[in-house]
Amino acid sequence: QLQVALGSDDGFQLYIAGNEVASRQVDRAVAADQDRAEFEVPRGAHAVVLKIVNTGGAGGFYWRREPATDELEGDIRMWLFPPACRDTELEDRFDTAWRERFSPSYRQRRDRVTAIERELAELAKTTPRTMVMSERDEMRVAYLLERGEYDKPDQQRPATPRLPAMFGALPAHLPQNRLGLARWLVSDSNPLLHRVAVNRLFEFVFGTGLVRTSEDFGHQGEWPSHPELLDWLALEFRTRGTSMRSMLRMFVTSAAFRQQSRRAAAAAEIDGDNRLLGWFPRRRLTAEGIRDIALYTSGLLVESVGGPSVKPYQPAGLWREVAMLASNTRLFERDDGEALWRRSLYTYWKRACPPPMLLTFDAPTREFCTIRRSVTNTPLQALALWNDEQFVEAARALAERALLQPGDDRSRLASMYRRCTGRELTAEDAARVTEMLRQLRQRYHAAPDDADALLAVGDSPRNASIPAPEHAAFTLVANALLNLDATLWID
Repeated sequence: QLQVALGSDDGFQLYIAGNEVASRQVDRAVAADQDRAEFEVPRGAHAVVLKIVNTGGAGGFYWRREPATDELEGDIRMWLFPPACRDTELEDRFDTAWRERFSPSYRQRRDRVTAIERELAELAKTTPRTMVMSERDEMRVAYLLERGEYDKPDQQRPATPRLPAMFGALPAHLPQNRLGLARWLVSDSNPLLHRVAVNRLFEFVFGTGLVRTSEDFGHQGEWPSHPELLDWLALEFRTRGTSMRSMLRMFVTSAAFRQQSRRAAAAAEIDGDNRLLGWFPRRRLTAEGIRDIALYTSGLLVESVGGPSVKPYQPAGLWREVAMLASNTRLFERDDGEALWRRSLYTYWKRACPPPMLLTFDAPTREFCTIRRSVTNTPLQALALWNDEQFVEAARALAERALLQPGDDRSRLASMYRRCTGRELTAEDAARVTEMLRQLRQRYHAAPDDADALLAVGDSPRNASIPAPEHAAFTLVANALLNLDATLWID
């Protein structure tokens, strides 16, 4: 008497010695244990035929014979072996087979382990991999190159790892390899470490480093404008435990930082490049700063820390133009919800096609390392600030924020101006922006469809209690305030 578990795509007919013993007519995909059949097989050899009645698609079948309760099957048959014939391996196989046959709890644990291993395998497939360098077991012999040509090593002049002579020698306790060099680079023995670090901080605060070529402290770089000040700052940085917070606090509380950015005529005659910091060096925010300040002033910025990269607004089709057909980033799929308004730090970068808004404002392409960014001033930048979806949406949210607060037009306009620039609205500027608001109100009350079209930009929800013409007029005013030099420039 045999019992079998069956599966088929689609129906099936089962024959033993030419006699049909089971059948099923059904449309389905094959899977394990879809049907069971029990039948008697006479003594002797018999043909077993399983006929699949496939009605379309891929055909397939599943077959598993279920042993009888008192039948010794598979590795359990080793129980019949004399003890002298069973070694440790056979004993382990018998123990495993017995547990799988007669221990439900063992089968549950085994199935759980199998499921976890399957999950780990799926996780491993989706986990990105990267190449990691490791040291060779034996260091390769290197030679000096004739005239620096890589294919002309001088076999008579082997090169050994060591510091340039002007820096002395690696301390004896450091390994004479890349690890030793790395430890020396961040030690107090390296005369460049603290100088380069404070020069970068100085450049971050004042626009230009004491060494203007912050990417090059070598013979090709520029000599420090104030060597003694650079040395003093480097020693101060080391004394303060290399605390960047402490050094930045010292810079921003200094008299030089707190100066006005208005160019002094007398100082300009002596120092046109302002290397003596006769006035504060006015400069524009970075690309990321321009986007983040628009989101922050509008109240849209999501300030949560950490998490995966996000894909905010960008024109459709850009990735497809530059990606290869087999690329897994050929198509841009924009995120939604809070992902649209996270800090620019979390914006996903495709190396061959950076976010266009950031690229427009001089962010590098990340195809090479950039220490200093160039600053340009182009019509395309103004076009982006006035028309880019994310800036129009930020202006709409800023306008809604102002309209929901109590007060008259003057107080609301002053509030928006203060949020954007950090300054109070003067009487002269208030008159200009009030006149602008009056004209925009007139326009959108005459063309309510235009107001609805403007307010439809962006995914952030809109407060429907605000009349559309009023909201649209304030939106364009907010857009103008977000485009002011006082908003986009540090001065």
